[in-house]
Amino acid sequence: MSSVEVIGAREHNLKNVTVSIPKKKLVIFTGVSGSGKSSLVFDTIYQESQRQLIETFSSFARRRLPKINRPDMDEIRNISTAISIDQRKLGNNPRSTVGTVTEVYTYLRLLFSRCGEPLTNDSRVFGFNNPYGMCPVCKGLGNELVFDVDALIDWNRSINEGGIRHRHFQPGMASYRVIVASNYFDLDKKLRDFTKEDLDRLLYTKKSLVDKPMPGQVYRVWYEGVVETLKRRTMGHETDEDSNVAEYALQFYKGQPCKACGGSRLNEFARSVKLNGRTIPELVEMEFTDLLTWLMEIKGPVADPIVMRMRPILQNLVDIGVGYLNLNRSTGTLSGGESQRVKMASQLGCDLVDLIYIFDEPTVGLHQRDIGKLVDMLRRLKEKGNSLLIVEHDTQVMKASDWIIDVGPGAGATGGNIVFTGTYPELLQSDSITGKMLSRDTTYRAERRSPSAWMTVKDAKVHNLKGITAKIPEGVFCCITGVAGSGKSSLILDVFARDHPEAIVIDQSAIGRSSRSNPATYMKVFDLIRQEFAEATGEDASLFSFNGAGACPKCKGSGRLHVEMFFLEDVTMVCDECEGRRYRPEVLEYRYNGKTIADVLDMTAAEAATFFDSREIRRRLRVLDEVGLGYLRLGQEVSSLSGGEAQRLKLARELHKEGNIYILDEPTTGLHMADIEKLLHVINRLVDGGNTVIVIEHNLDVIRNSDWVVDMGPEGGSKGGEIIAEGTPEQVARQPGSYTGQYLKMVL
Repeated sequence: MSSVEVIGAREHNLKNVTVSIPKKKLVIFTGVSGSGKSSLVFDTIYQESQRQLIETFSSFARRRLPKINRPDMDEIRNISTAISIDQRKLGNNPRSTVGTVTEVYTYLRLLFSRCGEPLTNDSRVFGFNNPYGMCPVCKGLGNELVFDVDALIDWNRSINEGGIRHRHFQPGMASYRVIVASNYFDLDKKLRDFTKEDLDRLLYTKKSLVDKPMPGQVYRVWYEGVVETLKRRTMGHETDEDSNVAEYALQFYKGQPCKACGGSRLNEFARSVKLNGRTIPELVEMEFTDLLTWLMEIKGPVADPIVMRMRPILQNLVDIGVGYLNLNRSTGTLSGGESQRVKMASQLGCDLVDLIYIFDEPTVGLHQRDIGKLVDMLRRLKEKGNSLLIVEHDTQVMKASDWIIDVGPGAGATGGNIVFTGTYPELLQSDSITGKMLSRDTTYRAERRSPSAWMTVKDAKVHNLKGITAKIPEGVFCCITGVAGSGKSSLILDVFARDHPEAIVIDQSAIGRSSRSNPATYMKVFDLIRQEFAEATGEDASLFSFNGAGACPKCKGSGRLHVEMFFLEDVTMVCDECEGRRYRPEVLEYRYNGKTIADVLDMTAAEAATFFDSREIRRRLRVLDEVGLGYLRLGQEVSSLSGGEAQRLKLARELHKEGNIYILDEPTTGLHMADIEKLLHVINRLVDGGNTVIVIEHNLDVIRNSDWVVDMGPEGGSKGGEIIAEGTPEQVARQPGSYTGQYLKMVL
C-alpha cells in the first residue's frame, strides 16, 4: 500500500514520531486536545510539502517568497502537494464575496453578458470590482464606509500621546511627522479639548499646500486630513497601496448600505439587465437553494455550458450545509466553519489529482443531519485519486474513515506519541483513550433540574427570526440547537444577550491582537509569579516583566521580530539576541526553584500548577486544566489560539463568579470526547453554584446532558427562524418534526 512515511518528527511536543500514512485514503487524526495532532499534520506534513514545492520554483521566484523552515524531523517520503482547508477565515477584504471566491459570480456575469436583455457581450459590465460595472459612488463595495471617529480617536490623549489610534499616525511615523510639520495643531492638547474647527481640520481637510509650516522645513508641506487620507487608501484609489494596510484601516470604519446602488455594488446599467425576469442584484441576494431552483429554468445552447459549470458548485454548497448563504455575502462575515465548507465545495471542481487535502475539524458548526452529506463530499474528493488527512473528533466521520491515527496519550508534555493506527473497528478494541471512550456505554444526567424562573424573549425578528417568542429557563443548563443557519445565534447572541447585558458571553472571537498577551497574563497570574521570583531573589518584581526593565532591548520583550514584506505576507522571526526568551541575559541568571522566568513561561499550565508553592497561583492554573487547557504554555501568545481554545480561556477566567448568566457559543469546538466530559463537569459546577448556563451546541453528548432544549429550524436561512421543539431532552426526542430530536432519540 502506497503511503507517506514520516520519520523522526519532533515538532512541538512530538516525541520522535515515526508513522506510515496510507495514500489515496480517508485518514483521521484524533486524540485529546493538545496531543500533537496539528503538530504532525499541519506543522510537519503540510509545512514540508509547502517547503518542497517552493524549492521547485526558480531562484528568481524563491527570492521573492518567504523562506519556510524545514520541520524538526529526520525524513519524510512519498509526499505530494498538499492543500490545507482549515478554519481560517477567507479574509476581510470587503471586495471578496462568496460569489467571487467560488467563481459562481464569474459565471453569472458571463451568463448575463451572453443571455441578458439588453445583450452586452461584455462580462466586465457586471463586475463590481471593475470600473465598467461598479457603482460610481461606493466603488463596488456595496457599503458606504463611514468613518467611526470614536474608533480612530482616543479622546483622552493628545496627538503626541498617540491619540490617533491608526498605526501610521502614531508618534514617530511619517504621517505623524506631516501633522507636526503642518504647524496646525497643539500637539500636547487632549483631543477632547479640540474645537470643532480644529477637529475638522485634523480629520477632513482636503489635500492642500500648507502656507505656514513648522519653522525649519526645507521642503513644501502638503497636508491632508486623517480621515481623507485613510479613506483614499482604503477605497483603493492608490494602485500601489499595500492591501494589508487597507484591510487594517477597515477597523476604523462603520458600514452602511450604499444609497446609490442599494448595496448591490453595481452601476445603474448593470442593475437594469434582466434574465428570465430577474436582475443580478436580485439573484445575488437569493439563498443558494433558491438560486439553484431559478438556474434550473435557464436553458438554451448559449446558456447550457455556463449553467453546467454553476450548478455543481451551488449543489455542493447546499449539500455541505451552507445553502442558506448567498453570493453577495462578504467573506469576512463567515464563521470559521462556514469558510472551511466554502473552500471545500470549491475544491470539488478541481481537476488536479494525487493531492493531499488536509482538513481541520470539518464538522465544526454542522448539525448531525448534515454530517452524512459532508462524508459523501469527502469520499468524492478521495475517489478522484486524492489523499485526505483529517483532524477530527466526530464519531460519524471516524466510522466512515479508511484509517485512524490516534495521537496521545495525553496533552502537551504527556502527549506527542502515536498510540494507535488502524481501522475504526480495531480502534474500539484498543487501549487508547479514544478507543475506550468510543467503546464504553456513556452515561448522562437522567435527572433534570427544574428552572427557578423563566426569561422571555418576545417578538424576535432579527435576521431570519420570524417574530418568535422564546422562554429561556433560569438556574439550569439550557441548550439551543438546530441546523446551521436556523437562527440559534440570532436568538441568543443578538436578541437575548442584548436584553440581558449582565450576561457573560463567551464566544469564539479572538481575545486580542497583542502578541504580549498570554495565558499567564490573561488569567492574571503572571503578576503573582513575578512576585514569587522577587521574594526568592530579593529583586524588584518589575525586573521579571517582559514589558518592563527586564525585556530584551532588541525585540522589546516579544521574543520575535516582525519583518514587513510589503506585497507579501509579513514574516515573524525569532529574535536572534534573546533567542525567543524575551529577557536580558542578566535577568535569566535569577532562579526560582531552579527555573528562570523564561523557563516558567515555557511550562504548560498543568506543569506550572504543581511547580509553585503559592496556593493562589495553583488555584488559578488548575482552572485552565479543568476547562481542558492544561496543555497551553504560559507564555503562548493568545492571538495564536484557536477559536475554541480562546473561548475556554475566557470561560476559565469567569469561573469564580456566581449568580450570573453564562452564554457559550459551541464550546465543544476542537474538543476530544474526554475533554467534553471535563467541560460538562465545569458547566454543571456553574449551574450548581447558582448560575444559568445557555449553550449553543450541536454535540449530542452535551445536549443530552442539559436540563432544557430549545430547538430552532426547521431549516437554515429564510426557511428557519422558528422554534420547532422545546422541553427536556426526552420531550424534544419525541417531537417528529425536530431533526435534533431524531438524533437525540438514538442516544437517550
